[in-house]
Amino acid sequence: MFLQTLVTGLSMGGIYSLMAVGYSLIFSILSFSNFAHGAVIMLSAYIGLALATKAHLGFGLVVTGSVVGAGVLSVLNEKFAYAALRRRRAPSLYLMISAMGCSMFLENMVYATIGSRFYPFPAFFGRQIVTVGGSSLSLLDLFAFIVSIGAIVALHLFITRTKMGIAIRAGVDDMTMCSLMGVNTDRLISLVFFLAGAFAGIAGIFLGIRYFVYPTMGWVTNKAYIAAVIGGLGSLPGAMVGGLILGVLETLISTYVSSVLRDVFSFTVLVALLIYLPNGLMGAETEEKV
Repeated sequence: MFLQTLVTGLSMGGIYSLMAVGYSLIFSILSFSNFAHGAVIMLSAYIGLALATKAHLGFGLVVTGSVVGAGVLSVLNEKFAYAALRRRRAPSLYLMISAMGCSMFLENMVYATIGSRFYPFPAFFGRQIVTVGGSSLSLLDLFAFIVSIGAIVALHLFITRTKMGIAIRAGVDDMTMCSLMGVNTDRLISLVFFLAGAFAGIAGIFLGIRYFVYPTMGWVTNKAYIAAVIGGLGSLPGAMVGGLILGVLETLISTYVSSVLRDVFSFTVLVALLIYLPNGLMGAETEEKV
């Protein structure tokens, strides 16, 4: 029973990590919390659902289409909602308000065009289970955890081993100096948003398969934000660690205490961290957090 609970928690934690990485990527380079990230996750799930049910594509192509679609949506979000503000050097608070407006706009656009119904994903994994040590483990849980960790490790290698990754790290340290050294900062920011959107696409697919696809499903990113705060906003390793910690703890609370207290526990952890450890477990010291 404990092993099954642990794997379920790691699976959910992996999904939280994917979403938290998107938050941390954007926060690290623009120093604001992109609350439209949840809407991108929601739209990516609809893209994947359309590819699976209308185009009848397999799981791999569905994930690929959702990743690319979410990446493009995230870039468009930056171009239309944030670019003009950051070029005028608007305070981070203005960017955050714009992000909240984008989130509400996209969510209500889906209500107006698609409706409020709950749509199930095709059963790509069915009810397949793997038996380990007498415990029945869901193949979906195992696959979600492996893919999540693999994607985050691949991102880490990209950022640490490639020229574009080095440019991103330079932009995080000093965007002005990065620009003076000849880096196209607009293109750099677009790349960061595309990467954040790509991770949103993977998370959206697994959330849609695990639950349903519906207009407000993006609000689950509140948990991803908690995970990012636990690990430290702006820290990619912290986002992964924070997501896994939150996923496991929530699952343990739901299983051994009460599912009603799961969300209470999550937000209590958030408040405690903001009071006693505002930079998270692996975050750097900052002068301002929005």
